Amino acid sequence: MTGRERVLSVLNRRTPDTVPLDIGGTDCSSVHVLPYQRLRATLRLPEKPVLCACLTQLIAELDADAKDALGVDVEPLFYAPRETKIWNTPFGVPLVVPKKFNVQDLPDGSSDVRDAEGRVVSRRAAGAYYFDPVGTPLAHLTVADELAGYDAMFERWDYSAVYDEPLADLAARARAKYRATERAVVAQWQLHYMQAGMFMRGYEQFLVDLMVDKPLARAMLDKLHAAYLKRMDAFFAAFGDAFDIVFLCDDLGTQLSGLISPELYREMLYPCFAEVIARIKAHGKKVIMHSCGAVAEFVPFFIEMGVDALNPVQVSANGMNPRDLVRQFGKDIAFWGGGCNTQGALNARDTDTVRRDVRQRLDEFGPGAHLVFTQVHNIQYDVPPENILAMVDELRKQTQSA
Repeated sequence: MTGRERVLSVLNRRTPDTVPLDIGGTDCSSVHVLPYQRLRATLRLPEKPVLCACLTQLIAELDADAKDALGVDVEPLFYAPRETKIWNTPFGVPLVVPKKFNVQDLPDGSSDVRDAEGRVVSRRAAGAYYFDPVGTPLAHLTVADELAGYDAMFERWDYSAVYDEPLADLAARARAKYRATERAVVAQWQLHYMQAGMFMRGYEQFLVDLMVDKPLARAMLDKLHAAYLKRMDAFFAAFGDAFDIVFLCDDLGTQLSGLISPELYREMLYPCFAEVIARIKAHGKKVIMHSCGAVAEFVPFFIEMGVDALNPVQVSANGMNPRDLVRQFGKDIAFWGGGCNTQGALNARDTDTVRRDVRQRLDEFGPGAHLVFTQVHNIQYDVPPENILAMVDELRKQTQSA
């Protein structure tokens, strides 16, 4: 099978020739730029600046030679800028970033990012390897009518203005990528609802809104939803069939439980995602739903909406043991992740720990699971390249021997 055939077979809940591998196929299954730089050196690939795929998580968009060396089956379709520049990061990795990414490294070792009006919108703390958002632009609102002045913000949400590549160019790039690869192409559309509300209003405040100020929360979600549907229609018209899968993303869980109740999810968020997914499925495309944490109680909603695969399968969270998930839901949904625990295994000091964890996770999923193998979320900044290669090698050993 080709990588595309292998992945789509899993999402159709059929048995592929071997377990497909994803590293770098989404911005929640990739590699932080620091271990990616080290991985390239370990693989003896040419030294070069790293193309940054996510300006918050600072993960890499893998180069073709790295994807070939790892043998991955997934190809991402990320947004892109018209022009790029090099940011020589304080932690020693030169990054290719959008020219409009207005980053400033400060004397204390931190970094600020400003928008076109000069406001600080994200910050990397001194000694840190990621950016955190700064500010909550709608925290001051009290009634839904006040949303009328923020149309531009909603229109570009999850599609940052620094990615200013014209849609026609993005579509042409998508078509060229699709023709050039036999891997499954995943369009990174994101389309957050819960996270968007939290970033706009503040984490705690939006959770309060969902409970006690539903008219305001509903108005925000409806406004965001209208913008997303409009964007999707434009993408489908431009791209045609030049991708296989859409990656959606909205974290619903903590390590211990859901962020909200299933009942509240059904009332406030489910209608938005249900319509988005129905439109994607009407175009014959597959859907991955990313949601971190303890989200087992939301999986029935995902299945009902038509989601094809759950990512990242956070095996360290309550209720997320792969064996239980496969038993409860395996006939109705595939699993995209959970192959190696990033909390305590993948960043271990020895490769034996990594290999044991891979074997354990494959055993928990069992031979009947419909699995796209990848680690739990992104490979973090402290993971040695030897561990990444051990994870991939152990997958190959276990699936080939099976």
